[in-house]
Amino acid sequence: MSEPLLQLLLANTDSYISGEEISRQLQISRTAVWKQINKLRSQGYEFDAIPRVGYRLKQKPDRLNTLMLLSQLKSSVMGQQIKLLESTPSTQIVAQQMAEQGAPEGTLIIAEEQTSGRGRMGRAFYSPSGKGIWMSLILKPQTSLQFTPQLTLLIAVALCRSLQRVVPISIGIKWPNDLLVGTKKISGILLESSAEDERVRYCIAGIGISVNLDLEDYPEQLRDVATSLKIESGAKVDRTAIITEFLAEFETLYVLYNEQGFAPIRTLWEALSISLHRPITINTLHGKVTGVAEQLDELGALWMIESATGERRKIFSGDVEFHR
Repeated sequence: MSEPLLQLLLANTDSYISGEEISRQLQISRTAVWKQINKLRSQGYEFDAIPRVGYRLKQKPDRLNTLMLLSQLKSSVMGQQIKLLESTPSTQIVAQQMAEQGAPEGTLIIAEEQTSGRGRMGRAFYSPSGKGIWMSLILKPQTSLQFTPQLTLLIAVALCRSLQRVVPISIGIKWPNDLLVGTKKISGILLESSAEDERVRYCIAGIGISVNLDLEDYPEQLRDVATSLKIESGAKVDRTAIITEFLAEFETLYVLYNEQGFAPIRTLWEALSISLHRPITINTLHGKVTGVAEQLDELGALWMIESATGERRKIFSGDVEFHR
């Protein structure tokens, strides 16, 4: 338990307290002190640490607040009902349960931490406490199952546009739905659907955004491929502003999509894409395809000119690799 350590640090916020002194007062080993400090870091606490001097609590985690979120909403449907959790295995699971119980479209589930967050193709999604936005949005589109990939692209556009309004950095979309700053991932999207007779009953849009993580918050294996809004902008970012701005932008584009179809969304996506008109390799279930991506088709698949044959191919799913 790190509670006694936290109380000790809170009582000494104006001075450093050595690992040796912490060890003595709490009657635990120096190794245990280090482990508990790292656990508190993973929960969003920030420390100044100086070798042979000690630790000082610099900042407590910034917690989301339902009333604050609702008071700042600019959307009329999206986010009107919010369920805020301290910790959960996955917001997708909670959202699916709520959708099955009849939760209305626009219901938003947010967790400060996911212990088993998941991304596309069953991959784990790193979701530490208090540092990011880990949320799932319940949608009930009046469409058939074959058109749901369009919603993933719509969400990517809304998220990219809204993030760039809150944080002055350049963000691009890697097909189909990752948001990158340079070559590093800043956000991922997972859309899961329930259908009956090819008609969609509901969709769950899972969205993960790395907001206020520092480099040391990432596991070693992610440091070369992931980044955060804070790292890229050099300043802490208001998570409430990001959530409410995204919901407003998504609602606007969702209405546009329902009225005019996918064409205007496709145009916006292509303008924000960093996957088009450059050499890429896509890892598909049937092997690798190397070539130049030209454009999206009407369902959200990617048209490519294959390098080896010059053949024009349509790719429905896969992972994009950029060439150095």
